[in-house]
Amino acid sequence: MDGEIDHRATRRDFRAGTLSRTDLAADPWQQMQIWLEQAAAAGNFDPTAMALATAGADGQPSVRFVLLKHFDSRGICWYSDSRSQKGHQLDENPHAAVVFYWPELDRQLRLEGAVSRLPDEDAESYFRQRPVGSRLAAAASEQSQEIADRASLEARVADLAARYADGDVPRNPAWCGYRLSPIRFEFWQGRSNRLHDRFAYVAAGHTWHIQRLMP
Repeated sequence: MDGEIDHRATRRDFRAGTLSRTDLAADPWQQMQIWLEQAAAAGNFDPTAMALATAGADGQPSVRFVLLKHFDSRGICWYSDSRSQKGHQLDENPHAAVVFYWPELDRQLRLEGAVSRLPDEDAESYFRQRPVGSRLAAAASEQSQEIADRASLEARVADLAARYADGDVPRNPAWCGYRLSPIRFEFWQGRSNRLHDRFAYVAAGHTWHIQRLMP
């Protein structure tokens, strides 16, 4: 590419809403559920999509989108192949950060904390809930590993489909669940002229301390 592509004049204002201290639930998990429901009601077609940032022992961060599958007061959970780049990085450095972005409401939600693997029975239970096509794809793919071409990948799926014609595709033990247990949440509401509303929930023992942050 020759020359600079200039986006310094690309901008929009944020006018979807406001956020004050009195709007917030005392429990960040309750506030998170409220925002998820409001994002879905506002027409977001993928409200559980979250960008997951990890870094391995070399400190080089990487980020990708995954889907939130369930959460409770212990943390947020997703499923993936532990042989993937993120799986290797989490083995080396079991800490991560995620961010949700809901443009319909001009909102972001950030979480940071330690990551642990879910028990195998949780992964097995969720794997069995997935459509057959998704199970075949997960079983055929060694996520993040190089493959010659698309045809080779589709051949692996076809071979598994023939071997398990009844749809009872086994879960590879490498396909597992993860839980991020947050020590910090940040709820971000875009405001006009970039004077955004930001509130952090910071873990303080068994309670949460809420702070308003400057934009």
